[in-house]
Amino acid sequence: MSGPLLLGVRHHGPGSARAVRTALAAYAPRVLLVEGPPEADEVVALAKEPAGGAPGEGMRPPVALLAHVRDEPGRAAFWPLAAFSPEWVAIRWALEHDVPVRFIDLPAAHTLALPAEDPGSPGRPSAPEPAGPGGTAPEDTAPHGGVPDAAVAPEGPPVPETDAPGAPPSGGAELRLDPLAALAAAAGYDDPERWWEDAVEHRAAGGAPASGGTGERPVPADPFAPFAALGEAMAALRERHGDGGHRRDLLREAHMRLRLHEARREYGPDGVAVVCGAWHVPALARKAAVTADRRLLRGLPRARVEVTWVPWTHRRLARRSGYGAGIDSPGWYGHLFAAPDRPVERWLTRIAGLLREEGRVVSTAHVIEAVRLAGSLAALRGRPLAGLGETLDAARAVLCEGSEVPLALIRERLVVGDALGRVPEGAPAVPLQRDLARLQRSLRLRPEARERELELDLRRDTDAARSRLLHRLRLLGVEWGVPAGPRTGSTGTFRESWRLRWEPELSVRLAEAGVWGTTVLAAATARATAEAGSSAELGGITALAERCLLAELPEALPVVMRALADRAALDSDVGRLAQALPALVRALRYGDVRGTDAGALAEVARGLAERVRVGLPPACAGLDAEGAAELRDHVDTAHRAVTLLAREGAEGREAPPPAGDPAPATGRSPRDDPGAGRRPVPQEQPDGRRGDDGLLDRWHGTLRTLAARDRVPGLIRGRCARLLLDDGRLPDDEAARLMGHALSPGTPPADAAAWAEGFLAGGGMLLVHDERLLALVDAWLAGVPQEAFTDVLPLLRRTFAAYEAGVRRTLGELVRRGPAGGARVAPGAAEGLPGFGPGLDEERADAVLPVLRLLLSGGPGGREPGGPGAAAPGSGGHGGRTGRAA
Repeated sequence: MSGPLLLGVRHHGPGSARAVRTALAAYAPRVLLVEGPPEADEVVALAKEPAGGAPGEGMRPPVALLAHVRDEPGRAAFWPLAAFSPEWVAIRWALEHDVPVRFIDLPAAHTLALPAEDPGSPGRPSAPEPAGPGGTAPEDTAPHGGVPDAAVAPEGPPVPETDAPGAPPSGGAELRLDPLAALAAAAGYDDPERWWEDAVEHRAAGGAPASGGTGERPVPADPFAPFAALGEAMAALRERHGDGGHRRDLLREAHMRLRLHEARREYGPDGVAVVCGAWHVPALARKAAVTADRRLLRGLPRARVEVTWVPWTHRRLARRSGYGAGIDSPGWYGHLFAAPDRPVERWLTRIAGLLREEGRVVSTAHVIEAVRLAGSLAALRGRPLAGLGETLDAARAVLCEGSEVPLALIRERLVVGDALGRVPEGAPAVPLQRDLARLQRSLRLRPEARERELELDLRRDTDAARSRLLHRLRLLGVEWGVPAGPRTGSTGTFRESWRLRWEPELSVRLAEAGVWGTTVLAAATARATAEAGSSAELGGITALAERCLLAELPEALPVVMRALADRAALDSDVGRLAQALPALVRALRYGDVRGTDAGALAEVARGLAERVRVGLPPACAGLDAEGAAELRDHVDTAHRAVTLLAREGAEGREAPPPAGDPAPATGRSPRDDPGAGRRPVPQEQPDGRRGDDGLLDRWHGTLRTLAARDRVPGLIRGRCARLLLDDGRLPDDEAARLMGHALSPGTPPADAAAWAEGFLAGGGMLLVHDERLLALVDAWLAGVPQEAFTDVLPLLRRTFAAYEAGVRRTLGELVRRGPAGGARVAPGAAEGLPGFGPGLDEERADAVLPVLRLLLSGGPGGREPGGPGAAAPGSGGHGGRTGRAA
């Protein structure tokens, strides 16, 4: 054929990609022009397959061109490419055959400098992917560009008419046409994706139906026919709808024509091939004066931009991820492009393999039946070959036995996929990104598109270094890892759980963070120091101090601590002080585990706790119900923090046990044993000293004052009484007296309800396990006069309704049989551990020692952790303590 070869494509269309490869091989152009930012000409050579094909050296799609303003990395845009993108296939073909590649779309320097368009008009679905929060990509930039228009195939202009097939109804100015939907509607389809599969993906490039039995792809007679047909369709659409006068489209196409004109002058009219969105083909084919195009582009604003390659993911190609030019099923399209034959059989075999990996029973017979059913459904629906819908329907019926649960896994892992691309080390990058890549290699922490769990033991050097890296990245706003809840059965501060997933936009976040430093450590230190000086909220400063300890930033921590002391001295609000305290206490605990000197932090934390304690009684006066509920939460928060602070006193803290050894047996955790939370605190430390300087006693004194003060709202009085009782600082008879006074008939129902809510809230399991507390509630309720019972009942129902159904059922059974099987609690019960028996049954305690010894030694015949000199039961080993006490 004569003249430049115009290959109009659907971005991210595997059918277009195959056709482009065939057409280029037949035409053999001397230069290839691709829709995309011209700044990418400098980095396009990186897409070439390395000599020898050494693994890990070359570029592997999906990848994306990233353009960002040099001084404002947040102003950026992506042009993603998958292995089945026609632009990627064309680029690789040209590089393999030593054909020059040039990008011809409007330069990114203009694209990122132009003002955003009217937000009232919908943006084109084919725009480059914005850089995420903070990033900007004008809605009408190139649909791909080497880039995408993935979801919507040929991009569409504004459409004022309402009678166009596929056009949205009029109701605002300049609505855009979806050309794919328009062509599908003209062909009688209501689903554009289904029409595209039937018209392109399931047919040979020459238009003949693919072999229904094998799915083999015959060689087309005319490799240029599909592009001629699609170009005619686009010309008809543009003749009817025009371009809508949209200036950005006019700018882009004017620049494309100028670059095409330059290439034709240099390589001749028959030596040029153009790969672009099919919507642009009529504009490039028509004759236009060069002077008119230049005049249109004159005076456009410019920005200094940088362009590089970054990894991309199939998940980000999916339309559901918020990428406007995405496709519904990148994993399926990748399979269609890569499968040499029998795509349906190969696809269902992959599904079977996935289900087998997940433990489901799937036989070869299942796969054969699923293939037969998919073919029958395609024939029934009049399709040339079974598509994604037919294969998923067959998989649901045969392989998943009608269940949607495994089908959801299939959609997540195969239909969308979790492929993550790779770029060569030679790609341009900011120094911070190179330092991160070095740390990832040294710590064996590979970025992955699929979310995964990472368990870290901070007693191990490698895991501690991984933790520091992830915390420093979070300080920089690079959320590669997100802390997860503690692992089941793990309550120590020396363990961390993370959820890791690498997202493409993190490359932009790294570029933005590059202004803080050239290494992760330096950048995180500078960012923390700057935040310490700019943060005006006390809670923000305390959270920053905690994050500095977790990230181990020794140079930033003193600056943060000075800012924290200054803010704390000026803030007198008890609520804000109470909210700031837990972060400081957590930071102390983590600092202890990580071997960080946190003496200054401990001093500030104790001073803050004292200010909360002194300011709490005045703050409780004159509160309404809403204010009382808010302050009750602050009391709970402060109580937990003060208790931990007392236990973690500098003179009584223990170093974490070495990796591989069990954690010291300091008693049950409150998470595992509801009664453990009522143990008197602080506990005696192994060296005989107490990790308490009197702060906890003073705090308990404040709670006792509030519990007995009538002017304090009932919700807070009841909560303070409960906290004292949990800590073993309130005798049974005193608790009974306070309960009887608060719930007496003379107390207004609202006040009684508030007191009961404060005292009983969150104690469902505690009532089950602690019959002493249940006996107090039962005794009071049994003593309520009959005439007052109906007034009390709604209040109790509101409190107990918050308990789980199983807890309420167990409480009912306990009340029916009576406390301790009908016997009252022994008078000496308060002398032992609250909530347990009156004393230690030594015979029963000794019975568990053999089992404990077996567990701690690691198996039969093993020795106890104490080594050769480990003590036998009852001896004076383990630091002079008896075996029972140890």
